Amino acid sequence: MIAPGFSGLEEQLWLWLFAMIRPGAAFFAAPVTGARVVPVQLRLIVSLAVGIAAIGGSGIALPNDGLISISGFALIAGEVIIGLAIGFTIQIGYAAAFVAGETISNAMGLGFASMADPQTGQSTPVIGQFLSIIATLIFLAMDGHLILASIIVRSYEFLPPGSALLSADAAFRLAHFGGSLFVAGLAVALPVGSALLLVQIIMGLLAKSAPSMNLFAVGLPATLILGLVMLAMAAPLMIDGITQSLTQSLGYSETVAKGS
Repeated sequence: MIAPGFSGLEEQLWLWLFAMIRPGAAFFAAPVTGARVVPVQLRLIVSLAVGIAAIGGSGIALPNDGLISISGFALIAGEVIIGLAIGFTIQIGYAAAFVAGETISNAMGLGFASMADPQTGQSTPVIGQFLSIIATLIFLAMDGHLILASIIVRSYEFLPPGSALLSADAAFRLAHFGGSLFVAGLAVALPVGSALLLVQIIMGLLAKSAPSMNLFAVGLPATLILGLVMLAMAAPLMIDGITQSLTQSLGYSETVAKGS
């Protein structure tokens, strides 16, 4: 509360600014909220709302020298690290859809067909963009953005400002969890990728038996048609794989928020 007569107003404003750091870093690194299309003003407002709710009853006090000091910079660095770790962990599970899309696009011969990704602003294969849209809808449908906000609020209980540093074991497990991104992506792409692999084997056998046949004119339409059919048939399995990847990333993000 701001005291009557604006007493301590400056200190209160600095406290609110400090409260925005951890949620802001988490929302910046997390999927959906960290997309370029999300206005910075909206991220700041949401970060302030979550931060005020998180530190409201925690009794956090700023350093005596203020935030513009060595102790203040160390405090800010700790908040940024833990916020980025929470958001980046969820980003790992979300990026499994991009890995699956890259794998399927290359197998279908659509590696050259790309479009701008609103999340990163970079060029992404069309199948990867399609799966990323599905991952975004799944993330919002499972209330992932609300779960992320609750994880940030609970992180102040286990990692209060001043002790918000990841241990060496936690950092190692985070890097190991990042390796599971490729496993999850390949698992999502496996139903379609295995069928397209069989097509490539058949085309190789045809190339040996009929060298005069134009494989490019025959193979590309075949792989495109089979790829689209398999995408429609394997859609439920792929959605389950993306959902499982996001669920695991949210669970591990909560583990990171607990400092373990």
